[in-house]
Formats: sequence, structure tokens, C-alpha cells
Amino acid sequence: MMSRTQITLENELQRQARKRANEIGVSFAEYVRRLVARDLVRPESKADLACVFDLGVSAGSDIATEKDSMIAEAFASARSKPWRN
Repeated sequence: MMSRTQITLENELQRQARKRANEIGVSFAEYVRRLVARDLVRPESKADLACVFDLGVSAGSDIATEKDSMIAEAFASARSKPWRN
């Protein structure tokens, strides 16, 4: 069973979509149905957590044990600088 659905597209987007549907030999409605179906069955991509490792050089600092003093130092440094407008 199918349901009717109404969508609103910008004129240029609709023109391009109709042109693409014509190029592949299907109706505009079938083209939209295929796009929706493809989007819904596509496996959800998961972020690769490895991308956040090895981004920089610690230069020997140990953030795990020195984080409190590093944060305090950053706040002290920020307080000593004048605010910019």
C-alpha cells in the first residue's frame, strides 16, 4: 500500500531532479521513492575514534597527572591578559 505525500522544493532543485529522473528513465515520483529508500537502508556510519589519537606532540608533558596544574596555569594566563574588544 502507498500513501500520497506532498513536498515543496525550490524550482531549480525540482528542475534538476526531474531532469535526473528522466536521464535514468523513471518518473519523478519513482526517483524520489528510490532516494528515500536508499537513505533509509544505508548503514549508519560510526565515527572512527582513532582519528583523535596522535594529533599532536605532547613534548613530554603528562596531561593525565598534570591536568589540574595545566588548567590553573591557563586560567592564570587568561586573567593576566587584557580583554580585547
